[in-house]
Amino acid sequence: MTPILLAIACLFIVTLSYGVLCAAWPFGNCRKCRGMGHQLKTDRKGRLKRGKDCRRCHATGKRIRAGRWLYNRWARIYRAGTAD
Repeated sequence: MTPILLAIACLFIVTLSYGVLCAAWPFGNCRKCRGMGHQLKTDRKGRLKRGKDCRRCHATGKRIRAGRWLYNRWARIYRAGTAD
């Protein structure tokens, strides 16, 4: 197998795997708060305490994956274009 065909096959497998991931689990953990919904702070004694709510995920701890976001956008446009 030539290197170009091998690279194309690897890209196809990665793309297909990401598509399956987005279909099975459309939401992933927020990158900023790591899925907790808030930041951790320390007080003066060094003990951990709850910080402010995460502004990126609005304290849910989840975010929509990029592939699922693209699919939702495509489906919305398709439905709007084929509506009677």
